Amino acid sequence: MSGISDFDSLRRAMADNSEQPEGPARNARAEQLLAEAEKLGVPLAVIEALGHQLKVYNYSSEKAKMFVPFARLLRMWDERPEDFDAYETHSLHWVFKWMSAGMLDQPHIPLASIEKWLGEMEHRYRLAGHSERAVRSAEFSVAAHIGDRARAERAFAAWLAADRDAMADCHACELHGQGWWHAELGRDEEALELWGPVLEGAYTCAHEPHTALASSLLPLLRLGRVEEARAHHLRGFRLVRAMESMRGAYADHVEFCALTGNEARGLELLAERPAYFTDDGQPQSKLDFLGVVALLMDRLVERGLGGQTVPGPAGRTWTADGLSAHARGEALALAARFDARNGTSYVSERLRERMARRPLVERLPLGVRAVRPAAVAPAPVPAAPAEPAGEPDDLAALLARARQLSDALRPHAVEAWAAVARAAENAEDAEDAEGDAGTVLDARDRAEIADHEGMSLGPEGVASFERAAALYEQAGDPGEALAARARAAYVRALGGELEEARAAVAEPYDRVLALYADGGTGLRQTAGVLMSRARILMRPVHEAEGPVAPGVLADAEAAAREVLALVEGRAEDDVRLAARVAEGHALLAELAARSGDPRTGAELFARASAEFVAAGLPWFAVEYEARLAALAHHLGDPAGAERALRAALEHGGEHLEPVGRAQLHLQLAEVVGGRGQADEAAEHALEAAHWADVAGEGPTLGAWARHQLGGHLVRRGRWAEAAEVLESALADLGVETHGDGTVVQTQWWLGDCLSELGEHREAAERRLQAAEIARHWPEQHDHATLAHLAAESLGQAGLPAEADRAYARAGELWRSLGNVHGLVRSLRARAWLALRTQEGPGTARTLMAEAVEECADALGALDAADHADAGSAQEAAEAVAARQRLVEELGHTHRQFGDLLARSVAEDDDDASIGAALEEALTQMTRAVAVFAPLGDAVLHARTGAELAAGWLETDLGRPSDAAARARAVLAAYDAVAGDPSGDGDDGDPDRDEETVRARRAEAEQLIQVATEQPAG
Repeated sequence: MSGISDFDSLRRAMADNSEQPEGPARNARAEQLLAEAEKLGVPLAVIEALGHQLKVYNYSSEKAKMFVPFARLLRMWDERPEDFDAYETHSLHWVFKWMSAGMLDQPHIPLASIEKWLGEMEHRYRLAGHSERAVRSAEFSVAAHIGDRARAERAFAAWLAADRDAMADCHACELHGQGWWHAELGRDEEALELWGPVLEGAYTCAHEPHTALASSLLPLLRLGRVEEARAHHLRGFRLVRAMESMRGAYADHVEFCALTGNEARGLELLAERPAYFTDDGQPQSKLDFLGVVALLMDRLVERGLGGQTVPGPAGRTWTADGLSAHARGEALALAARFDARNGTSYVSERLRERMARRPLVERLPLGVRAVRPAAVAPAPVPAAPAEPAGEPDDLAALLARARQLSDALRPHAVEAWAAVARAAENAEDAEDAEGDAGTVLDARDRAEIADHEGMSLGPEGVASFERAAALYEQAGDPGEALAARARAAYVRALGGELEEARAAVAEPYDRVLALYADGGTGLRQTAGVLMSRARILMRPVHEAEGPVAPGVLADAEAAAREVLALVEGRAEDDVRLAARVAEGHALLAELAARSGDPRTGAELFARASAEFVAAGLPWFAVEYEARLAALAHHLGDPAGAERALRAALEHGGEHLEPVGRAQLHLQLAEVVGGRGQADEAAEHALEAAHWADVAGEGPTLGAWARHQLGGHLVRRGRWAEAAEVLESALADLGVETHGDGTVVQTQWWLGDCLSELGEHREAAERRLQAAEIARHWPEQHDHATLAHLAAESLGQAGLPAEADRAYARAGELWRSLGNVHGLVRSLRARAWLALRTQEGPGTARTLMAEAVEECADALGALDAADHADAGSAQEAAEAVAARQRLVEELGHTHRQFGDLLARSVAEDDDDASIGAALEEALTQMTRAVAVFAPLGDAVLHARTGAELAAGWLETDLGRPSDAAARARAVLAAYDAVAGDPSGDGDDGDPDRDEETVRARRAEAEQLIQVATEQPAG
């Protein structure tokens, strides 16, 4: 292979290959590199290439390939151990452990061979002088795998008792394995306690905390710690998503979805890794994966989604029930192979137990986008034989139930009347079949059925209401007939036929008033007609986007007051009349708000809501509490808005439609987040995202909720979770739907997350995308900030040329905005980049000098402006503060200039060049100290930092007395502010300040000691 000409180029190629993504391509490259190593004729080159091959096989789905290169390595060791250097000797013994685990995962390797291997491992470790800790850990794995609990417990105890040495697994892996055993035995609390340092990042490695996060999911769910489980899923899945070798951990995340009502998310996970269904390199992880696939599919089948198309092995289309049978069969067959090898039934028993697990949480919102599977209707249940015509007991019960619900204005009354209609139709069909001419329902019953049918049809219900009116007339209830005709008029208005609706309601209105005056109908019927008329007159108000004509407002208000004049004070125990009173006040509330009196509107909405609740109809209050919240927000009363939104959620309860629930949670997230309660705000945004998805509003309302949720998670520093949520939001966020500001902010937050997670190239991409949108905004501050942040990410990603261009662009923007601080920082950043590139120290010095000059020019301009016009006292104070910030910036620039000059010295420079560079660096440090000194304690730490840096330069230049003097000056500076509570230094954080003081004092003492021991130069 071209490019591999010597051992060094081979090592570079192997290092480069190690950085590539896990998978067959990396493995194939390792095989090619071994072939090239063999051509070099250097035994150590072959040894290293075999070790590289082992490593990439181990971290891939082709683990079964490890045994051949390891056998060759072991043979080489036995024949010529002197060919191995210290590192490769250590590595050879280290991968003994990989072989033990690898053999367990391969059911074709006999158990006797594995036991023999354990003995071989123990023997070789003893010869090499290693502790038996790793051996006992391997023995524990064998015993736990075959279900020999007694032996596993003995090996576990011996593992923990043995000394840790160079062959012991890293702390992270050991703690994971120990916690796993506790979890297997049902000791979930102990498992989580052991995993704590790994989960918190105290111990990490290539596979941790990845596997610990995955393993923690089930114990957390069993303990009811669902918030932590959700966080671990989002964080952990992000870690394993791109790692081909993590199929077992990936399976844990699929299982989590199946056990928490997140089947849709589980399907998305399956779709991301189609190769996991068929990769055979590690049968144990394939068994784990297929087991949870069967579990997930069973959940879908239970929900009536057996016919749902699902992701599965390539080559055919899979349904949930088909994949369930396939995965179960494959998994059980694999388990049987393991059991046959082990001589037990343990693996199959554990598999069956896992596939039979029941959900631990019915609904656990995750906040990420998931396309919910389309509901499939369950198989139709054969209809029960119709009751004999003379025995309409079931129909009578349905009728009584429907009338009870509608009289009390209970939810689902319309559905109850629909059930009556179906039962009546079945009964009449039975009568016709038997030749019975009787009737099942009378005219009144049929009128109520038609009436409620009209209510269910909305604008399409005119004909149903008209039919109801005719049947009410036939039943001898003219008042209810007029009310039905008024309802027909109202639905015309809902359909946009406003003039026709006003004309249609006029006759029922006149007639019902006359009829009521003559005692021909009741209060309920009359109020019904009047309310329909008031609703019709309110339609222009509801539909108006701008101001409403005074006449329209006056007519609507008169109609609402007419309802109240008729009913108020006369409702007694009639919930229908009580509802008319409450709705009347709600109409007046809306009219007040539209008339420019939001305070009265808020009072009336609050009154209407309270009246609905008092009448036992809290679900009717929800709409008006939501309106009250909006008015309270408008009036600058966030506490009132919060109370109203909480009341709406409480009163809506299970009757709230998903989209309404999502909107209320989203509004509450905004209000609560506005007062700094990020934790609770995140909870409400999470609920909003979930209910938006349920309502089918994921791409619109759900995306906005995820945007908010991600922002709250960012504020809490939960970077991995926030990144998952924000990436999910961006899949749906669009400039046209959500506004360019929302898209930019989401990209910005995501860039911050990716930067914190060390994904700098990806962070740069997000920041550049956001900057491209912000480029077109009239105000360019955000554009400049994003360009600057993108430059930082590009630099951290190892792309100096791209970073320099981005910093240059940001500098131009900062200059155009008159933002000296941004300009100076971009110049300093470019200087540091130049020092690391071919442009070298010359360009770096020029850029840093330009930064100093920009600071000085800005200070000069500010001083000139002060002399020209002092302005008001506030302006003068602002000018003083601005000047102090510029002076600080100048001080920091001199400090960085000094650091840069000191670091620009090359090892091969001559003494004169080195001395000159250090003198120049010391000059800049001294200037920094001089600039900081007049600012006092506000920049104490910055001043002492520069002073100490100057002191170390003094030692490099052979001036120990000067260095000691600077160190003593630092100690004196801190002595002067000791006990002064106002001396918080640079950041104002007392805890961090104390830590900085201790560090500065310690460094000063160290400098004095070095200077004392150093002879004068």
